[in-house]
Amino acid sequence: MRRQMFLTALAAALMAGTSAAALAEQSFNRIATFPVVANLPADRDAQKKKTVAEIIAASEDGNLLVYTDSPQNAVGFVDITDPRQPKAAGFLPVGGEPTSVTVIGGKAFVAVNTSKSYKEPDGVLAVVDIAAKSIEATCALGGQPDSIAASPDKAFLAIAIENERDEEENKGKLPQLPAGNLTILPVKGGAVDCAGKKTVDLTGLAGVAPEDPEPEFVAVNGRNEVVVTLQENNHIAVVDLATAKVVGHLPAGTVTLEAIDTKRDKIISATGRLENVKREPDAVKWLDDERFVTANEGDYEGGSRGFTIFRKDGTVEYDSGNALEHLAMRIGHFPEKRADKKGIEPEGIEVARYGDETLIFVGTERSSFVAVYRDAGPGQAPQFLQVLPSGIGPEGLLAIPQRNLFVTANETDLVEDGGPRATVMIYERGEGAPVYPMIASADDAKGLPIAWGALSGLAADGAQPGRLFAVTDSAYAEARILEIDAAKKPAVITRAITVTRDGAPAKGLDIEGIAWRPAGGFWLASEGNPEKKDVPTHSSLVRVDAEGAVVEEVALPETLAAAATRFGFEGVAVVGEGADETVYVAVQREWKDDPKGFVKILTYKPATKAWGVMRYPLDAAPKGWMGLSELTYVGNDTFVVIERDNQFGDKAVKTLQTFSVKGLTPATVGEKDAPVVEKRKLRDLVPDLASPKGYVLDKIESFAVDAAGDAFIMTDNDGVDDASGETVFLNLGRFTVN
Repeated sequence: MRRQMFLTALAAALMAGTSAAALAEQSFNRIATFPVVANLPADRDAQKKKTVAEIIAASEDGNLLVYTDSPQNAVGFVDITDPRQPKAAGFLPVGGEPTSVTVIGGKAFVAVNTSKSYKEPDGVLAVVDIAAKSIEATCALGGQPDSIAASPDKAFLAIAIENERDEEENKGKLPQLPAGNLTILPVKGGAVDCAGKKTVDLTGLAGVAPEDPEPEFVAVNGRNEVVVTLQENNHIAVVDLATAKVVGHLPAGTVTLEAIDTKRDKIISATGRLENVKREPDAVKWLDDERFVTANEGDYEGGSRGFTIFRKDGTVEYDSGNALEHLAMRIGHFPEKRADKKGIEPEGIEVARYGDETLIFVGTERSSFVAVYRDAGPGQAPQFLQVLPSGIGPEGLLAIPQRNLFVTANETDLVEDGGPRATVMIYERGEGAPVYPMIASADDAKGLPIAWGALSGLAADGAQPGRLFAVTDSAYAEARILEIDAAKKPAVITRAITVTRDGAPAKGLDIEGIAWRPAGGFWLASEGNPEKKDVPTHSSLVRVDAEGAVVEEVALPETLAAAATRFGFEGVAVVGEGADETVYVAVQREWKDDPKGFVKILTYKPATKAWGVMRYPLDAAPKGWMGLSELTYVGNDTFVVIERDNQFGDKAVKTLQTFSVKGLTPATVGEKDAPVVEKRKLRDLVPDLASPKGYVLDKIESFAVDAAGDAFIMTDNDGVDDASGETVFLNLGRFTVN
């Protein structure tokens, strides 16, 4: 029943855009993204050093954000007076690693780790004057702090002193002393009373390692009771702040999960089972004075991949089970590389009252999305509302209900790998349907989600408007063709066709392009990579029937193969039928025999097995490299390609270009000179990719024009490997070549 309720709610949420009545509903949509690197002062190397946003708080008026940046040993400030135009507002070193922050009045209270080692944990509370951006006082904590929370009446600060374990010592086994505790500090007139500090002993409560509680996260209810998660101990304690006494504690318990992916095998398969998994909660928030909700990340032996609503007496009112994992599969965010570990890893929780609704926000560390639920009250299952795309590794979640805003702090900074930087993302609640997801899947015949990701090519059914086909690349072990109903909003993946050889899933394909054949079936472009063991060395063409069975495989001629590099076939198009059928192929980057700045457009005649060569002139890349990512035939001897660089952000280069082959005769393979096509720019895609208000994604790889003349673009999310999982799928409207 719980699963069916979730599926019904998800279907309603995903299809909300098709109903006029849904326009009166309230939903969140992202309105801005702030790159944390923009806050670094001039004396710090922004291009080489990581800078992150982890835990985040807001001033009481909701106009200023304060976030922790542990690699920089600092806190940063973001001015969101205009939330659509966030601005860098300051950067303050705090003398150690900030782990958490909360705000009372004009002061930010920052928990700072100053430990010399795991065996010598230490820390301070830094009191920051927000207006002056300066530290006005510190309190010694006597241990390594993790989470901090203020009581609603602003009379207390509760700090989880974790004294975290060394995962390299004895393979991270507990116990590892010294033990952590809960530290309580009174606040009087906005000033912290360091002398009034009380330490609450949390040892002896849990069954895993009672002498080493490992406190992780704290939250305070309206009765000044603090709930503390003891994550590695799979236990939860409730402490009265006024008396500094433990007034209750409970095991977090276990859950058995059905229909999930438990194997790291490059195949997303919701057929696995995990029995009696310890929840091991990380973040926790009160729903009211009797109930709280936990994000069950797991950090030791467990991690149930979901969230749980508990009563204070230990009663489990609701557990999400496999719902979040299935949601990740439906929206293309499932991290298959984490399937054998903790899956999506729910880590963050936020709860806030928006209007007359109490909303629950669940952040997934490895899938980089936030699921939003409505609390239905005691004893009732929460109602799924929507999903929000976030940056990579959302760590901190922050509700600002007085401004109808919500914020995520995303800690992953891939500067060392040339990837996207850490961000703060801002969402606003208002009337209208959710923008995200732009594409999601239906269930298969067994009632399980059609899992997907890494969509690398797109083609249109030449006869049926709104019917598209996408392919998955070598992020997965089995190539698949996905049928898409693009007439719906969001677009819906209705069917998955596995590419097969002799009745078995075809291995060793790296499909980067697909073309619909008027005669039936598809041509697929497989890129290949001499640097990978699980895909062929060189590119090839693969013809399959309508059900994905391989009919023909065409290897590169030896002369072309000798010149090829790992940047091979990226797009494929079909012109004509029967004896006149010609397959055109776009090669991504220069091969060894290409003049610098020119890439190949190849032709292949199935009737004669003859290959031909033309060349395409690339624009110079301001940074990184430039290449082709798609090839689409639009009629009248005319083609469209995606020409792009490999960069992220507003300064990246992503364009649609067109060229005609009319009057051109491709050179035969081996000829010294090949005709060069004359290209013309059709559209700058950067504004389109920026329209979802995230950062501009690097891999815009798909373009198609359907039978009604509507043009579609789509990004490749890299199978959620060092990527947020976000897929941009946009209908650009009626396509014309002027």
